[in-house]
Amino acid sequence: MRPSVTSPRFPTATAATASSAARIGPRQFVMMMAMIMALQSLAIDSMLPALATLAHELGAPSANARQYVVGIFLISNGACSLYPGVLSDRFGRRPVLIGCLIGYVVASAACIIAPTFNILLVARAACGIAGAGLTVLPSAIIRDQFEGDRMARMQSMVAMVFMAVPILAPSVGQVVLLVAGWRWIFGLMAVMGCVVTAWTALLLPETLPPQFRQSIDPRRVVVALTRVITTRAAVGYVFGMAFIQGAMFGYINSTEQLLGEHFGAGRAFPLFFAGMAVSIAVANFVNANIVERFGARRVCHTALLFYILFSAIQLGMAVAGVETLWRFAAVMTVNMFLMGFLGANFTAIGLQPFAENAGAAASAQAVLRTGLGAAIGIWIGHAYDGSARPLALGMTLAGVGALTLVLFSERGRLFRRVFKRGTPRPAA
Repeated sequence: MRPSVTSPRFPTATAATASSAARIGPRQFVMMMAMIMALQSLAIDSMLPALATLAHELGAPSANARQYVVGIFLISNGACSLYPGVLSDRFGRRPVLIGCLIGYVVASAACIIAPTFNILLVARAACGIAGAGLTVLPSAIIRDQFEGDRMARMQSMVAMVFMAVPILAPSVGQVVLLVAGWRWIFGLMAVMGCVVTAWTALLLPETLPPQFRQSIDPRRVVVALTRVITTRAAVGYVFGMAFIQGAMFGYINSTEQLLGEHFGAGRAFPLFFAGMAVSIAVANFVNANIVERFGARRVCHTALLFYILFSAIQLGMAVAGVETLWRFAAVMTVNMFLMGFLGANFTAIGLQPFAENAGAAASAQAVLRTGLGAAIGIWIGHAYDGSARPLALGMTLAGVGALTLVLFSERGRLFRRVFKRGTPRPAA
């Protein structure tokens, strides 16, 4: 019999859940989670080639103001990441996720008709708010069913698939920009959102049985945040990942100016962006195949140390003024490859202590991780001065900060093996 994505973490499941689960196999489950998360990347990366054009047409106040189209999405997305997990712990993962998908489609459609730059930013903020569930809920759904190194492996498999979107999105955005104009990039987002919404509504089973749902209590939100902040084993990984994400967001915010203008990539910008992004997908493929053997901590600690090393190399080249497009791309590709080992493993380790309230914990961690990361990314992006120095400095400081926080969580010991190999907990 083909395995289904019933929830092994819980001792019983409803008949409706079991019937629904029979309609989706593990490969389709991975693909579905990946495409839900990929809508976030589509909302960010497909915009990049069009930022200069739309900012000019809508009267943006300055050259760097174009970055707000990405930055406001990330800020609102991170700031509102609490609600999906709390609601899903009460009403179940499936209805909350479908509601977020519908909101994403409506907000994307609103961006198509935005008459001014400020109204576009409002619509982008709404899209970020709705899209918060597209980041939080897949992690909670996966955590419902897997734990430890097995969860890290599943996160990597999902990340490996969804990375196809940020790899291709700038090129797709460039084509749409040339053929139909920048507004239809938002049209593409709305159409893809409709497709994923229909797919999810038809096939996704509920992974949180009714007997494990919890009432909505504002105190639970405070408790979830407090637990994340005060759980030593998790806090370093949450805030450490915020630093790494902040450096990545800083790169995304300024990449069109940095690659396209400073380094002179021009219309080849999407190709360079895609080439570097491929390395993250490769890293997630490698991670999915080695993490259960070596352990999430050993893998991500090693990657973090090399990330700091190559960030320092990039900073040295930028300060010395010897950086070219190809040199920048080569070192950045290595760093993005190393980042691919951090996301899934940091998330799995950070959620490990919160088995029975994974939704609230995933939301609380997403607020801290994405909100702080977006703020750092905006700061790095707006420090852009026509060179790669601000980005390289930001990445180096982010790596050192993340290492310091991880050492705090691990009580000064790296490379420990804590998770055990094996399968998810079987149903009782």
